[in-house]
Amino acid sequence: MTINPLYSLTGFIVGTLVGLTGVGGGSLMTPILVLLFNFHPAAAVGTDLLYACVTKSVGSLVHGWKRSVDWAIVGWLALGSMPAAIGALMALKAMGPPSAAVVDPIKVTLGVMLFLTGLVLLFRDRITAWSRTHGQDRSPAATRNLTILLGVIVGVAVTITSVGAGAIGATALLILYPRTPLARIVGSDVAHAVPLTLVAGIGHWWLGTVDMSLLASLLIGSIPGIIVGSLLASHVREAVLRTILATILIIVALNLIL
Repeated sequence: MTINPLYSLTGFIVGTLVGLTGVGGGSLMTPILVLLFNFHPAAAVGTDLLYACVTKSVGSLVHGWKRSVDWAIVGWLALGSMPAAIGALMALKAMGPPSAAVVDPIKVTLGVMLFLTGLVLLFRDRITAWSRTHGQDRSPAATRNLTILLGVIVGVAVTITSVGAGAIGATALLILYPRTPLARIVGSDVAHAVPLTLVAGIGHWWLGTVDMSLLASLLIGSIPGIIVGSLLASHVREAVLRTILATILIIVALNLIL
């Protein structure tokens, strides 16, 4: 196993952005590995999933310690996402060794997810405001079923692209649970991402699409980056960073799709 300082620097930069905004792990890391470092999309996704599992485990412990996790929400999400992730892995296995027929759909799907993430980041405040005035009369059973469905969608998306558990998942939860404090929404989303990325990451390792040297290099940089970003978060305007990040994601998405 060899450590590449350039990959560690990339991990530090992405980790800092995650600490500052709470978004950017899979959304930035996977396209950087594909477009900048020319990694195979499947290898980029597989490695990024285990990378996300380690980094979000730290965040999950913090949220658990602060009691900002709604474990019922996590359970309903997992009920949908775990079988969906396994099903997506079986589909990737059935598609056979990486080829153009495998790479192109992954790149297009990744681009679509990045584009949606960018839009969600741009309009998150409006979506949050809308959620507070709608959906108040939804029955608990309907909310539960929609949460399971959200888990299915996120499970497939994360397994194929490593994108979707962050901005998109959290924003959807804001719509489904308008009375739940934002901190508990974020904490529940992070806690759910840990087992999901672990299962999907192990599945990609089983498929042979995880680069362990790359993973180690990224983690060496990202862990201190997350700490630095978290410390700076209160001194930086999140709205400005979020707009910049969303613009970058949309540009990258169009590059992958077109």
